[in-house]
Amino acid sequence: MKVQKFAIADATLERSPGQDADIAVGNLVDERHGGPVTIGYGRYGPDQSLAETIAVDDVMIVLEGRLTVSSDAGTVTAGPGEIVYMPKGQAVTIRSHAEGAVTAYVTYPHWRPAHA
Repeated sequence: MKVQKFAIADATLERSPGQDADIAVGNLVDERHGGPVTIGYGRYGPDQSLAETIAVDDVMIVLEGRLTVSSDAGTVTAGPGEIVYMPKGQAVTIRSHAEGAVTAYVTYPHWRPAHA
């Protein structure tokens, strides 16, 4: 794999699997590229909520807007330039605020099999 640079315009954003909220994700690097991590972007519409148990170690960087992540361990709210780490096995609820949010993410290992 070579050194690469990405922008959100490079991502094909699709509805996040298994939910009906206005939340879309797009992988840019995943198992198809031979690396050990998945890298991509996410877009959250205003006032959306997603509850799930984290299947992999997940690092989310907030680029625009704000997100609140709640778990049994507590609640954090992150804005532009801030990073949220969600460890594998943690049950979380991710909630966007009125302005929605744009994120970048890195997961280890890959969070789902890539589309063909």
